[in-house]
Amino acid sequence: MAVKIRWSQGSVSDLEEICRFISKDSDHYARMFAQRVVSIVEAIPSFPEAGRIVPEYQRQDLRERIYRNYRIVYRIKGDAIEIVAITHGSKPLNDKP
Repeated sequence: MAVKIRWSQGSVSDLEEICRFISKDSDHYARMFAQRVVSIVEAIPSFPEAGRIVPEYQRQDLRERIYRNYRIVYRIKGDAIEIVAITHGSKPLNDKP
């Protein structure tokens, strides 16, 4: 059974906001950042439990992958992976998940 990837509206907004910020200095690096994040996300279904458990929540279904200074937070939901948030590591997750 194929695992589906779903992006929450918030995670899409997070990625767009980060890329807008990076593009102030370089459109090239903003595109590279977005491509790398998408690549990481697309690899998650192969080994969904390889990401570490999000320390703030300590739930088996809520995990994250780290890319540079950013956290790609996702939830394992049966046959789907939901991308919950993409946030700078220095920022708290608040109530996103």
